[in-house]
Amino acid sequence: MASNTPSDSTTLTGDGQHVPGDPTLTGLAFADSGFDGQFLRVLDTIPSGGADVGEAFITARRIPDGYRDAWNAEWNALGERILADAEASLAAGHRVSAREGFLRATTYFRISGVFMYAPPMDPRFVSANARQRDAFRRAVELMDHPFQQVTVPYEGTELDGYFATPPGPGPFPTVILVGGYDGTMEETYVAGGVAALRRGYAVLMMDGPGQGAALVERDLHFRHDWEAVVTAQVDWLVARPEVDASRIAAMGRSWGGHLAPRAATAEHRLAAVIADAPQYAPGANASLLLPEAYRDDLDTGEADDDLNAAVRAGMEQSPGLAFSVGRGMLTHGCATPVEYLRDLTQFTLVGIADRIDCPVLLTVGQNDPRVVDAQSFFDALTAPKTMIEFTNAEGAGEHDEAGAAVLFSQRAFDWLDTAIGP
Repeated sequence: MASNTPSDSTTLTGDGQHVPGDPTLTGLAFADSGFDGQFLRVLDTIPSGGADVGEAFITARRIPDGYRDAWNAEWNALGERILADAEASLAAGHRVSAREGFLRATTYFRISGVFMYAPPMDPRFVSANARQRDAFRRAVELMDHPFQQVTVPYEGTELDGYFATPPGPGPFPTVILVGGYDGTMEETYVAGGVAALRRGYAVLMMDGPGQGAALVERDLHFRHDWEAVVTAQVDWLVARPEVDASRIAAMGRSWGGHLAPRAATAEHRLAAVIADAPQYAPGANASLLLPEAYRDDLDTGEADDDLNAAVRAGMEQSPGLAFSVGRGMLTHGCATPVEYLRDLTQFTLVGIADRIDCPVLLTVGQNDPRVVDAQSFFDALTAPKTMIEFTNAEGAGEHDEAGAAVLFSQRAFDWLDTAIGP
């Protein structure tokens, strides 16, 4: 494996400054933290062409804080309007304008369904997934570099994806993009794919089990042994003449910040791994979603009826808890909250992080509560490793450095250039 990283053990802190009282990016358009975070996620796609400032803010201002039906309706309406504009541009022969419109419509359709994750699957969630996928495929047809819809064999079925290469003959170093809990392969294009292609990397974008098309169309759910997914992807990539098989990296963001390094514990053909919002032992915190009196019962398997009743009561009081648990039940294929929380306990890198033998980059946002165990993760790694903290002072302290897409790409891909070569 390549090992020419900046250092075998390096910790970097953004601009080196933690100033008390530094402003943050929270509260841009909503008081509701869930709405606010998802809105910032929309804005984060702007540098890659996934959204535009004015139309995004105007849409946000039409949505009453915390009203999820209004959230769905307004973002969907914006997606339809931008899609119609793109179709008009295409009909008039304006391919670039059409492509740009289809990309923006993709984001707006996807985000319209983000709060609809819960079993049984809401028809609006199904529609949002289908509409964002259709809009993106329209954009793919208009790309000015090689861009293909592909399928990868996977355990008796297939995973859908896209494979894109920069101009030129190749073979290219290649990045597998691993999305998050409620992400889609189409989103990974504007959340990493564009930046990678600009720097000369080929990119594989794919919905794994629990994500996007794999969830909605193939009824596949998250699995803790994500190496099964990435190994299928690497098998497919090494057979491609456009791919430099010695320089394949995986970049996971959000929940992908756990899944990508998990894959690297067993898939040793990876030459490097980037884990953005690295989550060392997310399953260890599953019991914290329960009232304190019930936490020990999650391990024993006792009193499941009481546990489920307690979680459901909490979900009625807390929209944030309802979203997290409902999304987890849907994407993990679980019938009850406790079944989901118990499944989540399998997701851990404790005791296996030292099996990763390629260079690793961990990137963390100063404000991100999901990365509380990032230092423990870093300490457990024995491969060449670097950790970069993004700070509030840089406007980059949120989850996945949302709002600082250019800065994230600069640091992440500069590191990757050094690790495996552009």
